[in-house]
Amino acid sequence: MKIQSMFADDINRQINGVIKVDQQDASTESEVREYVVTKELKKHFISFFNHYCDSFAQPTDDTGVWISGFFGSGKSHFLKMLSFILENRTINGVKTVERFRAKFADDPATFMLIDKATRGKTETILFNIDIEGSINKDKTAVLRVFAKMFYNHLGYYGENLKVAMLEQYIDRLGKTEEFRRVFEAKKGKPWVEMRRAFAFNGKAIIPSLMEVLDMSEDDAKSWFNDKTSIDMSIAQLVEDINEYVGRQPKDFRLLFMIDEVGQYVGADTDMLLNLQSLIEKIGSECGGRVWIVCTGQEAIDEIIKVRADAFSRIQARFAVRLSLSSSAVDEVIQKRILSKKPEAAKTLEAIYDQNESVLRNLFSFTDSILDIKGYGGSSEFAIDFPFVPYQFILLQKAFVEIRKHGNAGKHHSDAERSMLSGFQEAAKKVQDRDEYSLVPFFRFYDTVHSFLDSSIRRVIERCEKAAQDGNGIESQDVDVLKLLYLVRYIDDVKANIDNIAILMADDIRTDKIVLREAISASLNRLASQNYIGRNGDTYNFLTDEEQDIQRAINNETQVDTAAIVERIAHMIYGDIYTTKKYRYGKYDFAFDQMVDGVAVGALTGGMKLRFLTVATSPQDKTDLKLMTDSMGQAIVVLAETPYYDSLETAMKIRKYVKQRNVTELPKSVQTIIQEKQNEAGLYESEVMDCLADAIVSATFYVAGERIELKPGAVSAKSDDPKTRESEIKRGKARSVIDQALEYLVAHVYSELDLIVKNVETDDEIIAVLSGGQVSLTGMGPNSDAAAKMEDYLEMQFANKLPTSMADIQSRYQAIPYGWKEIDIAAVAALLIYEQKVTVKYGGVTIQPGNPKLPDMLRKKSEIGKTTISKRQVISLVKLKQVKEFLREYFDIMDVPDDEDGLIAFIIEKMGKQKDHFAALLSRYEGHKYPDKVLIQNSIAMIEDVLSQQKDNIALIDRVLAKRDALLDNKDDVANVEGFFASQVAIFDAAVKMEHDLSNELAYLAKEPESNTALNQIRLITQLVTDVKLIYRRIPELNELMKTVSAGHDRLLSAKRDELLEIVRQCMEAIHTTAGSTIDAKNIITTADTFYTQQKERIAQLRSLALLDGLVPPMITYKDETVEKLELMDKPVPPKPVAPPTPEQPGKPAPKKLIKALNRQVVFPAKQLESEADIDAYVEKVRAQLKALMQNCDGIKLN
Repeated sequence: MKIQSMFADDINRQINGVIKVDQQDASTESEVREYVVTKELKKHFISFFNHYCDSFAQPTDDTGVWISGFFGSGKSHFLKMLSFILENRTINGVKTVERFRAKFADDPATFMLIDKATRGKTETILFNIDIEGSINKDKTAVLRVFAKMFYNHLGYYGENLKVAMLEQYIDRLGKTEEFRRVFEAKKGKPWVEMRRAFAFNGKAIIPSLMEVLDMSEDDAKSWFNDKTSIDMSIAQLVEDINEYVGRQPKDFRLLFMIDEVGQYVGADTDMLLNLQSLIEKIGSECGGRVWIVCTGQEAIDEIIKVRADAFSRIQARFAVRLSLSSSAVDEVIQKRILSKKPEAAKTLEAIYDQNESVLRNLFSFTDSILDIKGYGGSSEFAIDFPFVPYQFILLQKAFVEIRKHGNAGKHHSDAERSMLSGFQEAAKKVQDRDEYSLVPFFRFYDTVHSFLDSSIRRVIERCEKAAQDGNGIESQDVDVLKLLYLVRYIDDVKANIDNIAILMADDIRTDKIVLREAISASLNRLASQNYIGRNGDTYNFLTDEEQDIQRAINNETQVDTAAIVERIAHMIYGDIYTTKKYRYGKYDFAFDQMVDGVAVGALTGGMKLRFLTVATSPQDKTDLKLMTDSMGQAIVVLAETPYYDSLETAMKIRKYVKQRNVTELPKSVQTIIQEKQNEAGLYESEVMDCLADAIVSATFYVAGERIELKPGAVSAKSDDPKTRESEIKRGKARSVIDQALEYLVAHVYSELDLIVKNVETDDEIIAVLSGGQVSLTGMGPNSDAAAKMEDYLEMQFANKLPTSMADIQSRYQAIPYGWKEIDIAAVAALLIYEQKVTVKYGGVTIQPGNPKLPDMLRKKSEIGKTTISKRQVISLVKLKQVKEFLREYFDIMDVPDDEDGLIAFIIEKMGKQKDHFAALLSRYEGHKYPDKVLIQNSIAMIEDVLSQQKDNIALIDRVLAKRDALLDNKDDVANVEGFFASQVAIFDAAVKMEHDLSNELAYLAKEPESNTALNQIRLITQLVTDVKLIYRRIPELNELMKTVSAGHDRLLSAKRDELLEIVRQCMEAIHTTAGSTIDAKNIITTADTFYTQQKERIAQLRSLALLDGLVPPMITYKDETVEKLELMDKPVPPKPVAPPTPEQPGKPAPKKLIKALNRQVVFPAKQLESEADIDAYVEKVRAQLKALMQNCDGIKLN
């Protein structure tokens, strides 16, 4: 059965696939008759007519209707049908409403609503604003197009408002016919034909105006020649509209029905304001009798969302908002084009049942986002045949995208009717084929070919020419190229080989494998000729300019293989497998990271993980070579996925763009280059997935063997399907790499299991050093590891090679051990505890109890300074001798038996002994105690012993060498110890007494016994050099100090009595002089206080010299006080005043010379025992004073 004979209606009949709202011709009848009222459209009819009918009963301001719908939604057709219904236009003798009766047969209520709404007189002004509107879209553009169409509707010439206003004026005078008749008589042609050329018909118009309107010639010429444009306002237009409506019946309605308003206005603020003001004025002035119905690709809310605050009123005016989707496009096509005859439908259902599994397999897309699919059952197959359900969605998407991306297609009308044409034309091309045939998707290309930009058409036409001429292109290649253009901008369907094969399927019986091979060959031919580009496993159509750029990228831009490999290395190790160390149990193993010959990061010399790309030559990928090379490493031979070619292409694009000054290129080329950069980004993102696939499917050579690895179960966190898929791929890649490294570690680090017990902290190392984790020597945890290390140190010792802890750490972290640095430190600690090794730091032997020892065993900054060696055994004889000495020297029996314990004992005890001697020596500071040199020598001797503590053997030898000297020193120091224990206090007291009395030796001469005792004290504490004699005489100091104290106390007592008598005499002299003078009271009180204080000091002072020093101040105070009192009793003589001499001024009186003398000089101390002694002493003083008075005016005794 031929496809042509299956359709209920002739597939070759005329169908107007492109609906134009202002087109009314012979096809109009078929447009109305075949118009399909879908369920969605029926809802919109109900919504509109409910609101519209309400305006008859209740006037409303909200007379705006907004019909939105993207390309393919049928909004233009809906608007046109709505216009026909409202006018109830008669088409071929039948009213439009009557034609819709059948379409609403299942919904009589809605039809009654429509019928009721259209009984009154209704006029519609239906137009496409994009066609009728001015190219100059200024802020009054909307007003001007409304005015133009309104005046055109009235029969005036709306294209020129000056002419329209003239016609309106003439019409209101009732002289329209007269004017037209006069004009035609003068011009010879009708006014309606000539008014378009208004400016060129002045000779006919001016006299016509003069004759019909009785204008003067000057007025007529002035009006005609006035070039001022007509300034039309919204108020004026609405006034004219309202005036026109007012002349009509009460139920009259006028509707402006404008297509593509949304596209025309766009986001232009001025035009939006113009539209808002116009509809608002019509609503408020016309009382619901004038309506505005607009269409737009977007809802009104979307158009004004940028300035919703400024355009809130326009939303209110468009109270009715109808949104059309494309969900019913398939229903329209199925009913108008694909409707089948009953017998054909049965045949097709049977064919589907026979081939159901084949059909399901044939239309299984990969990586698709759109809800595209094959047939859902036999019924759907019969309805859609020879098309496939996915084609309804995909073709609509293709039309939208082609129109959107700057091709000529953006100027053709709504896509639904174009889809009608597309499906009809495609069906015609296969109408002579049988019931197993299908329409491949490329067949729809011819529908859009004529609308495409010439740059697209040229590519297709050149390819067709090449196929005709046999220039490397076959006819099927052209069909593939057409297909690739149709899906070029559809991101929802990936243009890979599998999907292209599905889209090219033209028969149910197609062998998909054979078809795929044929498609692959076509794609290769097209790519080689630069008709298409490749992005990973997807292909895309190229325009002429794109081909030029593609050719330059492919042929003229070179990228080094090394750069590609380096980039692959960073992708693998920077994104897919970012682990720097492989975790094996509790161990982290570093490994060298390599791709081909490129290393990522510094090489450690340990394990290697090496990936081999397609850039590695086949000779280097033989099994034998790889198994040999894989000793100590894991080699991953990447499977052949498009990762290399894709990355190379991406890098070529990046390099090409970098070499161009893009900003200086034409805009079209800049756009292509930007797309190429986007393409490079897609390549780069896909390379990661391709690399992951290549790793999962790779061949693995590990530790000399070829092994098979399968990825384990992995999970993904992302909810995005594509991201989730990438995460899973990378997870699988990491899984097989982990398995390869696990196998490598197990085979490379063969001595790893010697570590039975791991340690985690320094505290655990300290526990090993102290024996806390050891049972019996050689039987504890990690004893085999310790034996291995001991053997190595034995070998190093035999070869006289020094070994640092850095050497140990490096050796046992490397192959074949792989131990952790802290475990290596713990093993060394075990050998230290078992006294099998000696550890030195900076040449000094480190004892097990040293708190810094863990750092020395493992800290990077310390291990290079720390040496470890096989311990040299000290003889038992020496150990015994040292222990005996230590017991005697320290008077202690509990001395350790083991070497480390003995060494630690010596260092500890000798250190404390040195500290003790240092404490004794500190007591000599500021004192002249006996045996200071002995203590200094003792410290030096201990220091000499401890100077050998860096080496156990040397320390033992030095102790034995010094043992006699140390024992002798111990006996000598016993005297010092006794001195500081019991004699130092009395020694210090004696020294202090001798020092305190050093200024009173002249007084003590009067006490011979005390003076002798003081000299003995001085001899014992300062002058005796025989130390032993000092220690024997120190007990004498107590008695000597008592003797000195007794004599000194006697002298103090006599001196105090002497001074108290002087105090009494001074006070008596003062009181006697004062007598009963009342004014002397304050002076007497002050003097009493002074002498009372002197008495207190006399009682306190224990120095004879200091007591003598009190006498002069007391005498001086007494004399000064007496002098003050004497002056109080003498009358003050008046000062003589000499009369001034005018001629000679008086001379100043000469200043008196008064000598100051010390009374102790004038009155020397002397003991007087008789009156004769007194007389002699007084005469001597008198003679001396007279002599002193001879050369001065007076004497003052101080």
